[in-house]
Amino acid sequence: MKYLLIIASDPTLPSPAPGDDDFGAYMDAWMAYTEELEKAGAYVGGEALLPADTATTVRHEGGATTIVDGPFVELKEHLGGYYVIDVDTLDDAIGWAKKLPVGTGAVEVRPIMPTGPES
Repeated sequence: MKYLLIIASDPTLPSPAPGDDDFGAYMDAWMAYTEELEKAGAYVGGEALLPADTATTVRHEGGATTIVDGPFVELKEHLGGYYVIDVDTLDDAIGWAKKLPVGTGAVEVRPIMPTGPES
């Protein structure tokens, strides 16, 4: 079963940025996590996202379409990235979510609905 691990964090809390002394160690933790997923055969894909203020929202409502710069919904936590994993059970997916090096934040674990010919 495939699961989406949705990584969310509070954008007001500090996070190491490129050029910071601790940025290398921060990225090393993410790379180690990804390598562990790959070695376990659970890694399908994943990406980090640019900050929410770089988003564009396309909204459909009442037959009209509007385009808005930035995120449409005001949230305390912003989507920072995701992993797609393929594991046997929800418990396995939760186990991987617990290992994510998010520091402060949340990881939503959501099953992916099978829709393709391989489902």
